[in-house]
Amino acid sequence: MAPAKKGKSKAKSAGSTQSKIKTNDENLPSCIRLVPPSSVSITIHAKPGSKSCSITDVSDEAVGVQIDAPAKDGEANAALLEYMSSVLGVKRRQVSIGSGSKSRDKIVIVEEITPENVLNSLGKASSS
Repeated sequence: MAPAKKGKSKAKSAGSTQSKIKTNDENLPSCIRLVPPSSVSITIHAKPGSKSCSITDVSDEAVGVQIDAPAKDGEANAALLEYMSSVLGVKRRQVSIGSGSKSRDKIVIVEEITPENVLNSLGKASSS
C-alpha cells in the first residue's frame, strides 16, 4: 500500500482556518486582515512630506496616513512605523513593513494585537 498523500489533509485544514478568519472579521474593513496566529496586516496608503503625522481616512481599500518625513533614504518608512506603533499602543519592534517599502501603498504587519483593537485605535486617531 502506498502512503497517504500529505497535500490533501493540509488543503482541508487550510479551508477550515479561512472560514474561521472570515467569521471573525465580518465588521472590519478589508484593509485590516488577521494573520494567524496573532498578527494583523494593515494596508496603508502613505503620504510622505506632510507637516505632521496623522491618520487621514480608514476605508475598505487602505488606511491613509500622512507622514512628516521625506520619502528619501527610508526616512518616511521609519517615521511611519514609529507613528503606527504609537497610534496602536504597541512597541516599535512589533511593527514592520511586510511589502511596499518603496511604494506609497504598503502592507504593515503588527504582531500580538487583535484586528478589533487595530480598528478601534485607528478610529480614535482619525477622529482626533
